[in-house]
Amino acid sequence: MTATAQDRPHLAAALRLAGRGLKVFPCIPGRKQPIGRLVPDGFLGASADIELVSRWWAACPDANIGLPTGDGSFDVLDVDVKPEGTGYPALNRLKAAAVIPPPLAVVATPSGGLHCYYPGTAQRCGSLKARFLDFKAAGGYVLVPPSIVDGTSYRLMSAPATTRDQLNWAAVRAHLTPAHPARPQPATPTGAAPMADAGIGGLARWLSTRTKPGRNQALFWAACRAIENGARESDLHRLYAAMRFGDGFDERQAARTVADAMRALRPTA
Repeated sequence: MTATAQDRPHLAAALRLAGRGLKVFPCIPGRKQPIGRLVPDGFLGASADIELVSRWWAACPDANIGLPTGDGSFDVLDVDVKPEGTGYPALNRLKAAAVIPPPLAVVATPSGGLHCYYPGTAQRCGSLKARFLDFKAAGGYVLVPPSIVDGTSYRLMSAPATTRDQLNWAAVRAHLTPAHPARPQPATPTGAAPMADAGIGGLARWLSTRTKPGRNQALFWAACRAIENGARESDLHRLYAAMRFGDGFDERQAARTVADAMRALRPTA
């Protein structure tokens, strides 16, 4: 009795994707690497040709399904789960700040993480290792359901969404790893010399002279300088205690700004 695609879930899934014009390729059963004897060029040899896809999975029915990412396919935000940490806190920050749009689909990965799918673009792959996030786009690939790694399958968690908004990886990086602000050159009361004392006391005295606009940016810069000079977390309250509050700028906002500076300079803390 001849097996059909329905009897072979990996073949059936690969054919569905190929039927949508998406290129796929076979990976080693239980692993993420391409099967070299079938696709010597790896993911570059991916194809949407139905006959070729059928031959690949006839040769290896349990082959995992690789899907190249990027333009013409999907971009994927990969939320990692590792013994040393997970990408969920970073994902939640991105959602709360509306930096990322709702994904087209969400897939649960064998590690307990997520693959969030977005319309494919020409952006390059990227990684924020300290945040446990990877970005799969041009030049990358992912495994798709029902592929299996370490005995656990990839599973579709949400039905395809109607949104077609792309994910901007540069915006993700900027939000999670903001560049340190350029060092300002605050003037002395005479308006001549720049500030030289970068200790907590000197920074606090300088901050006490700051008025709107720019108080929040000044506090962020001062907190960064204090941290770089070895200040402890318990010392930093002296910075925002010196600020002039009012006109929409309060102590809670100042405390959040100092916390942002700590995350920027101590990302693994």
